[in-house]
Amino acid sequence: MIDASILSADTVVALGYMLALGVSLAVILAIANRFLFVYEDPRIDEVDSALPHANCGACGQAGCRVFAEKLIAGEAQPGQCTVNAPANNVAIAEFLGVDLGNQEKRVARLACAGGNHVAYNRAKYAGLHSCRGAAMVGGGGKTCTWGCLGMADCADVCEFGAISMDKNGLPVVNADKCTACGDCVDVCPKQLFELHPVSHQLWVACKNLHHGAEAEAECEVACNACERCVNDSPEGLITIRDNLATIDYSKNSLASRVSIQRCPTGAIVWLNRKGETEKGSKAKPVIRKKALPVSHA
Repeated sequence: MIDASILSADTVVALGYMLALGVSLAVILAIANRFLFVYEDPRIDEVDSALPHANCGACGQAGCRVFAEKLIAGEAQPGQCTVNAPANNVAIAEFLGVDLGNQEKRVARLACAGGNHVAYNRAKYAGLHSCRGAAMVGGGGKTCTWGCLGMADCADVCEFGAISMDKNGLPVVNADKCTACGDCVDVCPKQLFELHPVSHQLWVACKNLHHGAEAEAECEVACNACERCVNDSPEGLITIRDNLATIDYSKNSLASRVSIQRCPTGAIVWLNRKGETEKGSKAKPVIRKKALPVSHA
């Protein structure tokens, strides 16, 4: 038979141990809180609430919260957020007592104009409807192995609805909606997207590395490395590298519509401030509206 007085004493001892443990842990937590406490400026929450919370990375930071922390630390300026409403950026600058600053808006640009009405296909792809999936099967069915496959991976991944597909199976970027988040750059298996400031209006809408007739046999609007744009441009603005016109944007102030005028295929274009594409006067017109048939040649 168990002695009740012994049980009671054991219970008291156990409770004493638990009480001592609780006090010890409380003391340890109090000391840790004092020495490990990290102060957070309450202004961060205020600034963060005035940001768009798109977490798009257009400002160069990992997200809006990180950008708010950089603003408080004086390591960034409100105007660097090109997605936020201008009035909100002004309010942040006034709240912090800093200059607004500015950053030129960047947008995604597609280095391909080879829709299905001008670019040939050597095979019909019938697998998973995905550019990445098609690219894994012999590079996709397009004769131009560098060209857009037109299965809208970029449009699907864009959280801001800035990319749509036109009737010829090419992505179209809405510059007003584009936040330069870079998701389309990452998802494209052909590396056809790049992020550029809107002031980069001279653009090569092609990545085909074949020369002359060989390039045009694959796509009617391909760069054929004819060098007319090189000859018509200020020295060094455009060069031919691996049979493709390449623009040196460090000389962007020299760029003008003159460079595009004699391009016979319209591969090099001028993007006006409305986001519209302009071709040169000598570019042959694209009359065909329907998709080209699959060629097995």
